[in-house]
Amino acid sequence: MPSNTSLLVYPWVTLGAVWLVAAAGKKAAIQRQPVQGRLLQIALGTLGFFLLAQRPFGIGWLGQRFVPGTGAVFATGFALEIAGAGFALWARVALGGNWSGRPSLMAGHELVTSGPYAMARHPIYTGLIVAAVGTAVAIGEWRCALGVGVIFLAFLVKIRYEERLMMQAFPSHYATYRQRVKALIPGVF
Repeated sequence: MPSNTSLLVYPWVTLGAVWLVAAAGKKAAIQRQPVQGRLLQIALGTLGFFLLAQRPFGIGWLGQRFVPGTGAVFATGFALEIAGAGFALWARVALGGNWSGRPSLMAGHELVTSGPYAMARHPIYTGLIVAAVGTAVAIGEWRCALGVGVIFLAFLVKIRYEERLMMQAFPSHYATYRQRVKALIPGVF
């Protein structure tokens, strides 16, 4: 693994800082996902990011590389991480005060369908998944690939509830939007 893996933390720290600052401008929630429904996605997300960021004890095959440990592979992964983080940041800014850490309907909630939301219905998750894939490629260990899979699963759990809320709040508009724009991968899924 290249010695410059400490660079991988900067896009994630930037995301965290922007999220903390931007959270101050969010609208008040009028309906939220119940806590018990949120526990599974929190557990999955935590496990996924732990696998991505830490080498767990007794790692075995999870510590084996799935890509060569070259500078070119690291650079490719780091570029993916930066691109994914940038896309997630763009989506977060576009969502503005409608954002919430857990699926919620906000007071005066608006259906955002422009910018990154014209490409994917959940572009924050798209960006975070691409960033996680980038980190996994740069580190190159199977634990990271497994972490990406677990993170993806956590977002699928979260998306199911968010989709229900949006259909409830914007029944005709969201149904049309769902037909036009894929959930995570433009034109595919």
